[in-house]
Amino acid sequence: MSKVRIATTWLDGCSGCHMSFLDLDERLADVAPHIEMVYGPLVDGKVFPEGVDVTLVEGAVATDEDKKKIRMIRDRSYILVSFGDCAVTANVPGMRNQFKVKDVLKRGYLENSSQNSELPSIGVPHLLERARPVHEFVSVDVFLPGCPPPTEAILFAISELLAGRVPDLKGRARFGA
Repeated sequence: MSKVRIATTWLDGCSGCHMSFLDLDERLADVAPHIEMVYGPLVDGKVFPEGVDVTLVEGAVATDEDKKKIRMIRDRSYILVSFGDCAVTANVPGMRNQFKVKDVLKRGYLENSSQNSELPSIGVPHLLERARPVHEFVSVDVFLPGCPPPTEAILFAISELLAGRVPDLKGRARFGA
C-alpha cells in the first residue's frame, strides 16, 4: 500500500493550527507509517509539489501572493482542508476588513513605529482589500474549524482521510475552540 502524500501550509495566520497538529505528540508516530509529508514548515521543500493527496491549509487569503498560492495548491491537491478558523472564516486576519488597507499600513508601519518609520515597498506582498476565507477562492473539501482545532479533531480528520473517508466533524470541532 502506498503512503498518502500530505502537505501543510499557512497563508495569513499565526501558525497555531500547526502547533495544535504538533501537539498530537506520540500519536503522530501512529500515523507516520501511512503518510509521506511532502511539504510544510517541518519539511525542507521549497516548491509545493504536484500530486498531493491531502493538504491542510491554515490562514486566510489576505495578499496577492496568498491568492496565487492557494490556487496553485488547489490545482496540485486532491483533497483540500480548510484548517482552522482563519482558513474557514478569515477570523483574526479578517479583523482588519473594517479598515482601508492604506489605514492599516499607516497604523502598523508609521504610527506604531518609533524608529525607521516608513511603508515597506520591497519584499512585502500586496494586501488585498479584504482578508477572506479559503473557500472564497477555491473549492474546499473539508472544513476543520477551531482556533486552533482540537488535537482530537485533527487526529480524527487525518485518520478518516487516511482510511479514504471524508471526515464528519460534527460535534468534534467548533469555531473558536
